Amino acid sequence: MIKIDNITVTTLEGEPADLIKEYKNKPLLILFYNNQCLGCTGRAIPLAYQFSKDYPELSVVAIHSTFGNQTISKQEILDIFTLKEIPFPIYMDDHHKWFDFFNCEGTPHWIILNQDARVFKSFYGSQENAQNRLYYALEELLNT
Repeated sequence: MIKIDNITVTTLEGEPADLIKEYKNKPLLILFYNNQCLGCTGRAIPLAYQFSKDYPELSVVAIHSTFGNQTISKQEILDIFTLKEIPFPIYMDDHHKWFDFFNCEGTPHWIILNQDARVFKSFYGSQENAQNRLYYALEELLNT
């Protein structure tokens, strides 16, 4: 398992944040997504929210990766939520640096880090098969 020393992203307020320091010694589920991806906004974001409720011992975050000349504002991120509240932390991955680092296949892509900041599993997708693999992986990680 690859150990990750830092994952420096940007908060929606424009501040740098290191996810490894922020969520130290706790399993971390990272959802790489893009607002223009219907599978992300329609299935993956609600699934991540469900995981955050079902597994309180798990930290759940989303990272919006931008591609090409795409830009996105905090308001555009908020606009995908009906209550205009973000249910878990969302960060920005400008120029898809971390998306590339983790060899993501597309959006949505899920990375599970164990409590030692080592990559436990990596999954692409949000449909039923990917959801089942995520549930099984989280059960394996959190119940061992």
